[in-house]
Amino acid sequence: MGFRHWVPLASAVAFCLALAAVGASAQDAKRPLPPNAVGADGGWGSKISKEPAAPSQFTDAQLALIKQIDLYFNQLPDIQGAFVQTSADNKRTRGKFYMQRPGRFRFDYNPPSRLVITSDGQYLAIQDLDLKTDDRIALAQTPFRILLRKDVDLLRDAQILELQEVDDVIVISLQDKSPDNPGRIKLYLVKKPALELKEWVTTDTQGLETRVELVELAKAENLDPGLFKPAPVALQKLQ
Repeated sequence: MGFRHWVPLASAVAFCLALAAVGASAQDAKRPLPPNAVGADGGWGSKISKEPAAPSQFTDAQLALIKQIDLYFNQLPDIQGAFVQTSADNKRTRGKFYMQRPGRFRFDYNPPSRLVITSDGQYLAIQDLDLKTDDRIALAQTPFRILLRKDVDLLRDAQILELQEVDDVIVISLQDKSPDNPGRIKLYLVKKPALELKEWVTTDTQGLETRVELVELAKAENLDPGLFKPAPVALQKLQ
């Protein structure tokens, strides 16, 4: 299944896991991405209030939801699938993604884009293989630090701004407790038939949102470790 604030030259992160949202926004300033009609306008957000709440205390029911989310991410196996990304200016792009905890993921954007976003667990690389650009940021400076770490504990690591359950969808909006990591990520997880992440929205310090919808999720077997290494263009630039 994202990343202008946590990626200095972008307007969002983006995952998926901007993770993917981060990257395409960074590249929008360099080259327009083609619109894509896939994905419903508004997504889950059409049913959920967009006004964040900042509760100082949680009910027992809310604490149970937080524990469910912690458990989901802590038990998340290697996965792969497809994504649909909608930027703040309503441009849609698609691609494939691969994810392996802790902290490793890859987002390949469909042609004509040759944008690739990878994380090796330490650094996130945003690369345009056509323009031969390579931008790096520490994974710890993105919202995915708290979601893809080895031991996910949202109460310990995140400021929870919103938490609600609507029509079997859990909505949780998070901000890193670290003042060095501004920005916000909102997760949408469906509860049936089993808890599963379906979408996230990243919000940068300017209030710009990037939405990433995950589709065709499947457990991945024997992922190639090379998937999570930056492409050779990065090495060529650094030499």
